[in-house]
Amino acid sequence: MVSAQYFTGQNLGYVLELYDRYLESPESVDAETAEFFSNWSPDMLVIDAPESNGVAATPSMDMRKVVGAVELVQSIRQFGHLGAQLNPLGYAPPDDPSLHLDTHHVTDDDLKSIPASLVTDGTLAQQASNAYQVVQELRDIYSQSIGWDNEHIHIPEERAWLREAIESRRFRYEGTSEESISLLKRLTQVEAMEHFLQRTFPTKYRFSVEGLDMMIPMLDEVVEYAKSTQSTLVGIGMAHRGRLNVLAHIMQRDYKKILAEFADTRERAGENEAIGWTVDDVKYHKGAEYKVPDSDLVLKMAPNPSHLEAVNPVVVGMARAAATKRHKAGAPEFDPFATMQVLIHGDAAFPGQGIVAETFNLSKLPGFAVGGTLHIIANNQLGFTTLPEDGRSTLYASDLAKGFNVPIVHVNADDPAACLEVARLAAAYTAEFEKDFLVDLVGYRRYGHNELDEPGFTQPLMYDDVRAHDTVRKLWADTLVKRGEIADDEVQTLVEDATQHLQSIYEAMAESQEGIADLDVVEAEKGLAKKIETKVDADTLVAINDGLRGVLEEFNFYSTRFKKTILSRRTALNDPEERGIDWAGAEEFAFATILADGIPIRFTGQEAQRGTFSHRHAVLHDSGNGDELSPLQVFPQSKAAFEIHNSPLSEEAVLGFEYGYNVEAKDTLVVWEAQYGDFVNGAQNIIDEFISSGREKWGEKPSLVMLLPHGHEGAGPDHSSARPERFLTLAANTNMRIVNPTTAGQYFHLLRRQALLIESDPLPLIVMAPKSLLRSPNVMANMNDLTTGKWLPVIDDPDVKPKDVKRLVFCTGKFYYDLAGAEFREQYPDVALVRIEQLYPFPVPEMREIVERYPNVTQIVWAQEEPKNMGAWEYMGYRLKKLVGMGTPVNYVGRRRSSSPAEGSKTAWAINQSMITEYAFDWDFETDSKQPRHK
Repeated sequence: MVSAQYFTGQNLGYVLELYDRYLESPESVDAETAEFFSNWSPDMLVIDAPESNGVAATPSMDMRKVVGAVELVQSIRQFGHLGAQLNPLGYAPPDDPSLHLDTHHVTDDDLKSIPASLVTDGTLAQQASNAYQVVQELRDIYSQSIGWDNEHIHIPEERAWLREAIESRRFRYEGTSEESISLLKRLTQVEAMEHFLQRTFPTKYRFSVEGLDMMIPMLDEVVEYAKSTQSTLVGIGMAHRGRLNVLAHIMQRDYKKILAEFADTRERAGENEAIGWTVDDVKYHKGAEYKVPDSDLVLKMAPNPSHLEAVNPVVVGMARAAATKRHKAGAPEFDPFATMQVLIHGDAAFPGQGIVAETFNLSKLPGFAVGGTLHIIANNQLGFTTLPEDGRSTLYASDLAKGFNVPIVHVNADDPAACLEVARLAAAYTAEFEKDFLVDLVGYRRYGHNELDEPGFTQPLMYDDVRAHDTVRKLWADTLVKRGEIADDEVQTLVEDATQHLQSIYEAMAESQEGIADLDVVEAEKGLAKKIETKVDADTLVAINDGLRGVLEEFNFYSTRFKKTILSRRTALNDPEERGIDWAGAEEFAFATILADGIPIRFTGQEAQRGTFSHRHAVLHDSGNGDELSPLQVFPQSKAAFEIHNSPLSEEAVLGFEYGYNVEAKDTLVVWEAQYGDFVNGAQNIIDEFISSGREKWGEKPSLVMLLPHGHEGAGPDHSSARPERFLTLAANTNMRIVNPTTAGQYFHLLRRQALLIESDPLPLIVMAPKSLLRSPNVMANMNDLTTGKWLPVIDDPDVKPKDVKRLVFCTGKFYYDLAGAEFREQYPDVALVRIEQLYPFPVPEMREIVERYPNVTQIVWAQEEPKNMGAWEYMGYRLKKLVGMGTPVNYVGRRRSSSPAEGSKTAWAINQSMITEYAFDWDFETDSKQPRHK
């Protein structure tokens, strides 16, 4: 209800808009307001504003003009970026009618007649004489070289902070003469390096930063800001564009090493062959680490592949690990202020690659938040050859971030002062609100996508402009010369000195032929994994079991049946001989003993807490008050932190995050579980580029565990296969462990072995995990299995007489139980069933020992339930033939080749499953027909 005739600022517009609605339809406003308006008109409006610098507010003032002025001011704040000159090449901005006076039916003279306090508030209202001055100041703030794009921010506190920071200009760069010359020196370093590389190595790719040179001084500002906070790590992730310059000038990578990599002679290749694998990648993929002098701050740039944005979640995962305290029982402690993250994106890749959105989605989630990431789009206005109108459906490359309520600012890369102001404000915002911030650094690309590419083929007009355009170093130098802060000859001396410095390093390096290998990669002790003792003594197990039972005493379970299910785990050790430990129980015991050993555990996955198959229940929900309880966090024997998080419905970003966490937290067992094994397809990029090859390319040492539910059980083409064949094709140079365990005891020892090797012999562990076997009595373990056993890479057939065996059937995983439970088992006592639990590294000694145990074997069979072109056959066939020699045939039993992993019909699946189960026993490979071999 309108209760007074005194209004200020934006309220004026609201009252008049309400009055217009009343005139059009009295019923559209409430009754009291309608009654008020029935005796009121705008002519009666009194403006509650004091005299402002000689402009008096009077009842006769044209209120329509005031409303227009208010609307103009708000339009500039909201849409001023559409009129800003953001493009260094001078192309016209998009513009918007709301930025023009005539849209709001006001003139400059009108604005000059209106007090500033009627159209704005705060410092701006106090400093300006009238609305005209307010508008001019706002145009300077919002529509020059910086375009603030924050109308989508819906959190009032953030809007208020941003408006104050932007309009007060408290982050403005107002450098002294000394500081301005220092900035010129920095830009000279940046440009000189690029020019030297172009001249010295004209046929080599370098993905020059030229056109976005200010990226380096902006990163300098971020590092300086981080030094003033409690951050101990600045994590940096970026693709190719400008990477070498960032390595040299931010990460302080020696020029000599960079130049040696460009020279790339045999003499400089190092001695990597002697290490046992080739540690190398192209120079613009490599990472680096740098300790900032006189501070506790470390800069770390993650290595990354050509899949441009794939490094994003890796960097934030590393940050999460670095900011997490894990070596105390309970939940880990995360400090959002311990790190800063900077992700530098390509303008085409940012909206084009889904992993960008997936990574943004992690930014506020429990277990994944990192206290805010600063994003910079290195916007050269062009994909490889693709223009923005062909590469995105949005006005700006940055628009994706709006959906995540992230502030955005666009800035002209040719305005150094504007770039530094933006960098300062962005860093301060991320620290203030522990949220992401995005800077769209709008520049250009001096050459083609790489320096050998001719951009004029596809963008001739743009590159006419680029070639005629002065560099930002030249523009800044001209500005300082004009100000009288430096002389022309001094500017030239700076260029010559920077160039000569590089030339002298290059000449000295050429004479010395110094090597470039700088990764200290040491192989683990040979056979270490086999020596690890994974068994746990009975007293320890019983004590841990009692501890887990104790934390459940006052818990309100969802139902009596559920309570019985959970508490049955606590009775599984009552009889050491009774097989009562199911898969989830073995996992819980493994995790508990690992935590009791002081090794932290992090576990994530889409349904990790409960388990996709409702088997794990690592987090319980109290039916009385809804509180969560994770027994593994509170049982008394624990000496390290345990965390388990349900993740978003994403594979690529989450798995990338866990990889980053894993390589940073080298003392922690990190586990990721797919909802179903085939969902790992969505993360193939991370598997190919990081998990399987990060060791060989970059010397990283991942030990990430991947649990991938696998097994053909009639579910259809999806949810049947975790695609083991894909991992087996990536396996080389002992880069991972690939297993398909078949008992709960095996799983217990597998997890413990992995945890005990994470520092001494770290390798990713790929587990073909069970589905139907989770509750099968066949897989259950007893206490003795945990106290006396160990991980067995191969399990022999305990139910045959070796001398009677003529056919030796090797298999893996769940299919073993189909074979062992078949009616043909008793009919063919000359068939032995051997389980290969570890597919890679191929267990040669154990396999040879098995084969030698059966002296009368005439044929070897590999049996699998997957199609012939999938599963392990194409990996195993060759190795089995090599193992047994040419004298014994090695044959295949399984489904025929297929482009799909499994049948769509459960009936068809059952028929085929039954058929291949029988063929493993009785197929005559000599005649290639079914010939019963009954004695």
